Amino acid sequence: MAQRKIRYAVVGLGHIAQIAVLPGFDHASSNSELVALVSGDEVKRNRLRDEYDVEYAFDYADYRKLLYSGLIDAVYICLPNHLHARFTVDALQAGVHVLCEKPLAMTVEDARVMAQTSERTGCKLMTAYRLHFQRANLKALETARSGQLGDVRFFNSVFSFRVKEGNIRTDKRRGGGPLYDIGIYCINAVRSFFGELPEHIFAFAHQGYDKRSAEVDEMISVNMKFSGGRLATFIASFSGNYQSVYDVVGTGGSLRLENAYEYHEDMELTIDKAGGGTRTYKYRKSDQFGPEILYFSDCILHDQMPEPNATEGILDLMVIEAINQSIKEGRAVSLTPLFKEMHPSLRQAIHRPAVPKPLNVRVSGPSME
Repeated sequence: MAQRKIRYAVVGLGHIAQIAVLPGFDHASSNSELVALVSGDEVKRNRLRDEYDVEYAFDYADYRKLLYSGLIDAVYICLPNHLHARFTVDALQAGVHVLCEKPLAMTVEDARVMAQTSERTGCKLMTAYRLHFQRANLKALETARSGQLGDVRFFNSVFSFRVKEGNIRTDKRRGGGPLYDIGIYCINAVRSFFGELPEHIFAFAHQGYDKRSAEVDEMISVNMKFSGGRLATFIASFSGNYQSVYDVVGTGGSLRLENAYEYHEDMELTIDKAGGGTRTYKYRKSDQFGPEILYFSDCILHDQMPEPNATEGILDLMVIEAINQSIKEGRAVSLTPLFKEMHPSLRQAIHRPAVPKPLNVRVSGPSME
């Protein structure tokens, strides 16, 4: 008997949906089916409906009608950050599973409501951390956790690109700014390596460099202290030249991952062990969205808890709120330890080849480069 497929609606047809999520369904076709699109733009709805041979297309005004129609089992939320919580809760209350882009919400409070709604309704809620299924990142994590670098002492990362003026990422009202958009990748990475929340956080930010940072920060710099005296730093910038890299340094070695947070570039992992030489692993660019759809559908079909679940999203938001508090008050902020039972592992790696260049309808990328 053929395995039942989870029927999805993609909600929001902006850049990430068009460039990555919609084409990713081709690589998830064994257990997932794209059956509906939701957008406030009629031109997008109709052209993309034809391009991907999708049966249904709805306006945002008809979102709840779709949720209760029986046409879908799950939604993939690709909306601006400030809409994640509302659209997710509506879906969960209708008995529809949710795969939601990060950040899970704008506040810890909203994310906890989302988690509680998921628990109460029995519907799955997964935060779309695509790198939890990407082999280069998982290989780096396994290397550090297995003791091959000795006692890991510090983490450093930079994620930067020149955002276009007027891009949604420069709109504070809709959840813009480098911390929520790209800083969250650095936060999630260091939390994965250290397996816990930082104990103390001190952060700086600069705003007003040019028109692009009139409402949101131009860049932020964050220092974190973890248990055992371990340290982590990162800079996230909307004004610097493109860079996406992290370094992890231990007492017996170090590693570096180039293009660490990207989904449209090759990656290179360099592992340097004291007395053991240097090895470099190259990873061709791949589809990072089809794998997370595959994984989430499998969790629904087999009634399993997703690894990057709501707790993963809540923990990153706890760090984000502490960073914002530190910036506002100009002091170090302490966090209460909160541990997560499930962590990403190399067993979760799912590889699918890069997708062909997709159709783009009335949308452009965020970068000036």
